[in-house]
Amino acid sequence: MAEKKATRAAYGETLVELVNEGVDVVAVDADLTGSTTTKVLGQEYPNRLINVGIAEQNMIDVAAGLSLTGKVAFTGSFAVFGTGRVYDQIRNTVCYSKLNVKIAPTHAGISVGPDGGSHQMVEDISLMRTLPNMRVLVPSDYMSAKQAIRIAAAADGPFYVRLGRAKLPQVYGPDDIFELGCAKVLNEGSDVTIIACGAEVNESLEAAKLLASQGISAEVIDAFCIKPLDAETIIKSAEKTGAVITAEEHSIYGGLGSAVAEVLGENLPTKMVRIGMQDTFGTSGSADELFKEFGIDAESIAKAAAKLIGK
Repeated sequence: MAEKKATRAAYGETLVELVNEGVDVVAVDADLTGSTTTKVLGQEYPNRLINVGIAEQNMIDVAAGLSLTGKVAFTGSFAVFGTGRVYDQIRNTVCYSKLNVKIAPTHAGISVGPDGGSHQMVEDISLMRTLPNMRVLVPSDYMSAKQAIRIAAAADGPFYVRLGRAKLPQVYGPDDIFELGCAKVLNEGSDVTIIACGAEVNESLEAAKLLASQGISAEVIDAFCIKPLDAETIIKSAEKTGAVITAEEHSIYGGLGSAVAEVLGENLPTKMVRIGMQDTFGTSGSADELFKEFGIDAESIAKAAAKLIGK
């Protein structure tokens, strides 16, 4: 079995790879370069990492300024600080002017673990998805995180790349290719569709195995790109199965579940259930304990799917 790796582990090293390939990348961080792994860039290219200290609003504004000089500017910090504390700067400085700034904080979701509810950001996808001109990528493992960072670097304008702390099983290999606006069907099925993002992709694949043991055929889709969402793949799958589950390490309000419900509501009304944080903050515990506590683990997804289709 491949070694588990956190999506954040892909961050600093991919930035170094991009610089080596000639991309004019810089990173701006807010005193968390070790945790976000942007320090890897600073070790190789000291002039390409700026640590502004505990001043997240300045982090966004410095990145915005650097983007105006032609740089591809990435930002760090934890997701709770890198989106929530700086929403005004992202909205009015980055998105309003369509600047080439990539918001890529780490430690998103409840898999942050022992740090507790104050540091477990479960609203960030919602915040970023509603911003005009912002694209939103949520990788599910180390390899897809590398791809997400590369996609963000290659396309002009604002991006949000959601990275996590917990080490996750590897879903993809080095030869898998991702495209902006495209989802990936990882497991074909006929009875129910499970659409997931981030850490919930592996949980959904495990849920599909549990369902298979009960004679239920589950299709699993990785909604790697939440904005723009791959409506065509979602509608096609929903037409086939007639039942949809969404699974995300995020509030059920405003995130992947809401995005899928919008697509289906406008194009193909389908019975569905949203698995995620049910209007609550997180708490302290290990990632595995918290996934079970808040009902976003594989067993909970499988139970919800079986109930939805009446089996």
